[in-house]
Amino acid sequence: MKVRNVYFLIAGVLAMLFAFTHAWNGQSAVLPTLLVSSISMDNRIVFSYVWHIITAENLVFAIAFILMSLQNDRLKIQSVAWTIVSLLIVRMMVILGITAFYDVAALTNTLIDSIGIVIYVVLIILGIRMSREKFS
Repeated sequence: MKVRNVYFLIAGVLAMLFAFTHAWNGQSAVLPTLLVSSISMDNRIVFSYVWHIITAENLVFAIAFILMSLQNDRLKIQSVAWTIVSLLIVRMMVILGITAFYDVAALTNTLIDSIGIVIYVVLIILGIRMSREKFS
């Protein structure tokens, strides 16, 4: 198998890294605090599965981009890539919007996540452009 789109391969590896770091951060830092707080069990469960949905989503994106990096048919990958870009932009808007709604000063805490998402989106768009140029 030959890598046909290095940008998608890098995006896939980044998404895999995001999935593992998100899971690790959740298990080591975020989710354990739910066990010692006075949050109801129903809210703990919701928070836990929402956390793991993001981890699983990142893992699915990773697999998709790694497979797409091997594809030679632009039509098969372009709409998937644009859909993922749209989801990532919405994810960033939700992160920034919710943070700003509750505490504008906390927006600086989202800087690393925001930079990561922007780099990720740029790589995907470069991969889409590469596909257009290569197959036009």
